[in-house]
Amino acid sequence: MRTGWLPWAAALLGLLSFLLVRESLTDDGYITLAYAKNLAVHGEWALVPGSVANSATSPLDVLLLGLLTFATRISGSAHPVFALGVLTALTSGALGWAWLRLTHRFRLAPWVALLGVVLVVANPFLLSATGLEVLLVPAILLWLVVFAAEGRPVLFGVAAALAVLTRLDLVVFVAVIGFATAGIRRHFWRAFATGIAVAAPWFLVSWFALGSFVPDTLVIKQAQSDLFGKWGYFTGPMMYFLIQPVAVVFTFAAALAGVVLLIAWAGVRFARRWDGFPALAPVAGLGAGGVLYYLVYSMLGVGPYHWYYVTPVVGIGMFAVLVAGVWLTEATERPAPHRGAPLAALGVVGVVVAGAVGVDLAQGVPWRSPVVFGNWASSTDYARVGRELGARLDGKSVAGPGEIGTLAYFCDCRILDVFSDRSQVAPLVQRRIAGASGVKSFALRLNYRWFDRTQPKRRPDYRLLYGEGPATGPDSWTVTSAAKGVGHFTLLPEG
Repeated sequence: MRTGWLPWAAALLGLLSFLLVRESLTDDGYITLAYAKNLAVHGEWALVPGSVANSATSPLDVLLLGLLTFATRISGSAHPVFALGVLTALTSGALGWAWLRLTHRFRLAPWVALLGVVLVVANPFLLSATGLEVLLVPAILLWLVVFAAEGRPVLFGVAAALAVLTRLDLVVFVAVIGFATAGIRRHFWRAFATGIAVAAPWFLVSWFALGSFVPDTLVIKQAQSDLFGKWGYFTGPMMYFLIQPVAVVFTFAAALAGVVLLIAWAGVRFARRWDGFPALAPVAGLGAGGVLYYLVYSMLGVGPYHWYYVTPVVGIGMFAVLVAGVWLTEATERPAPHRGAPLAALGVVGVVVAGAVGVDLAQGVPWRSPVVFGNWASSTDYARVGRELGARLDGKSVAGPGEIGTLAYFCDCRILDVFSDRSQVAPLVQRRIAGASGVKSFALRLNYRWFDRTQPKRRPDYRLLYGEGPATGPDSWTVTSAAKGVGHFTLLPEG
């Protein structure tokens, strides 16, 4: 059966998902877009013009967006949001292409692969974080599985490098999938050397030129863990369930099914049943990597930001679809087919996907606000405030209110914030090093070896503050948020 349409269908689904959410991008998504715009227009690795920073979690995402944004300048102006739409379609197409390869490898039914694509593209938590690297992650993870399953250590090394350039924490998946696959273990040094050769140039530039090997985001987010009160990463799904139970169910259910299938697969594997069962070790590595990733993040002490859950959820969810699809193929080819169990598993995933699509469409077409949202203002209100703020400042600097991405993108002004001003990162680093010991202290000192931890804090000319209720005076803007209601921003001189 022909399956060449899968990448094209996936790209179309990705484009449609972008058109659904493009008017409701979150503040953190605009952080990435602001980095891409500054890279394309000014040639700077910066959130705001003229201030080098290292708070972009995903270097590969920024580089790709920056390249596409630079290409849009043929019209005379940079268009990062348009570039994001192009990248979303291309990444979705790459995801579909990976499913196509796995369809041929494991003799999957095409509808199973399409189900796997929609499971990712329609995920409400993923769509609520569009602009971040949330779609790039599952595409690269699936290509890791493809190259591992095909026994291609060099290409696996390339994919591994792209994975850690997308998010350094994806090294968890790289290690688990590589270790689980005999063909990669036997040629470990070829894969390892390739990965180092591809990834090292960026990390060396980051270490020497930007002052840290690992982006500042980890230190910043660990310092902000108290924003969620008693909730941490491990218990975060329950926090979201209390707020939006339907969205949480249709986001996490496939991953929970995947955990059950992972346990069942391990039992079958060790019991040496089903001699004809395909070599699913790389696929199992994808599921096990998702579980381990969740546990590692739970121990890191970061807050339950909703985009942090996308990686383990889609990783384990894709594992569930793959295992159930292969199981169905094997059952169908037996003389006396026993297809009930795999069909039931895929049926559960199908219900989850249908529910996720329902949650997405119930939010409105197009979205005015993401399903999962906590910002002080809608993206349209932030855009209005940002443009007017830039004109009002006339080149002077302002201390940010705590959310900076959308304001920085539309303001093109000097907003000083821990994400844009590294003099505010310095005390965080100092406190983390002072409170660490042993290996953790050594790792922090090594990471920030070339970073000036003694630099004085920059003094802004103004301060932008957020408050509840409508604006009441001059230099004040009323905003609305689906999460916070009516509020306002006020610009005050820094005394």
